[in-house]
Amino acid sequence: MKTIWNSEAKDELLSRVEQLTADTPRQWGKMDTAQMLWHCKYPLTVAIKNEDKGNGKWYMKLFKKSLYNEKPFKQGLPTAKFLVATESKNFEDEKSQLIDLIHKTHDLKTRESWNPHPFFGKFTHEQWGQLEYKHLDHHFTQFGV
Repeated sequence: MKTIWNSEAKDELLSRVEQLTADTPRQWGKMDTAQMLWHCKYPLTVAIKNEDKGNGKWYMKLFKKSLYNEKPFKQGLPTAKFLVATESKNFEDEKSQLIDLIHKTHDLKTRESWNPHPFFGKFTHEQWGQLEYKHLDHHFTQFGV
């Protein structure tokens, strides 16, 4: 499975971001491109901050293995309300910030200690990298890149 820790996978993600425009049409869902970029920043920020916010919710752990396995996320999966973009976002700002976060997250490839994810609980280092890649891949595929 691809992981954001791998330089080639990171470069692939960055190349896909660069293919996006403010008018890139979505294949499914309700977000526009700028809103999707905004949405994609949160999981990367969670990994970067590595804050200890508990061991996750028991019911969220039921879905945990699907976060880092080879099977792509299904289209139209529900999103936590606080991660649903309801306001317009500036495409160029969101794109620039996401690119920066992809680089910062990739730079964590040697981090050894990881606090639990706030919703899903404990992940190994490899699972964190797979989760971050898989989430970005899902949304870039949503916009055909």
